[in-house]
Amino acid sequence: MSRDYANQAPAEVRRSDRAVEDTAWIEDFLRRAPVGMLATVHEGQPFINSNLFVYDAAAHAIYMHTARVGRTRANVELEERVCFSISDMGRLLPAPEALEFSVEYSGVVVFGRARVIEDTVEAKHALQLLLDKYFPHLKPDVDYRSTTDDELARTAVYKIEIDEWSGKRKKVDGDFPGAFYYGEQPVSE
Repeated sequence: MSRDYANQAPAEVRRSDRAVEDTAWIEDFLRRAPVGMLATVHEGQPFINSNLFVYDAAAHAIYMHTARVGRTRANVELEERVCFSISDMGRLLPAPEALEFSVEYSGVVVFGRARVIEDTVEAKHALQLLLDKYFPHLKPDVDYRSTTDDELARTAVYKIEIDEWSGKRKKVDGDFPGAFYYGEQPVSE
């Protein structure tokens, strides 16, 4: 009997052998991933865009920012439920049969509720977390001026409160004949 995928919990991974339930692994992946994809919806039309982001373990939330006005903000104000995804690709794995070709990968999908942060203190905190993630070698009020209220008024800062998440990974240990990384010329044997 086949599974009823339409009624499956959103964070349930179809391939249980590839599911990662280790919270520390998921949090680490969220901390180091450079870009995430935010999915929103408006009147049934899915919308996805890429964003720089930061995971705040203490708040169990993801922070990001966009322009003050635009599709993301309009969608979030109408529907707070969102999905956020990050991924990483490993080696490409050739095989004798086309259908058996594969790839190593890692990914995390987050389901939660997004909102625009109206509190100035929290918004500045979120922006500073973003700066600390992407520019850790630069210090506020030493290497650059901290965000001012006027500057803050030009952006929309979001908090995605995480309801649930799932991790998924396929990794082949050791040598794999013909394996190579995308963009590299494979070595002929």
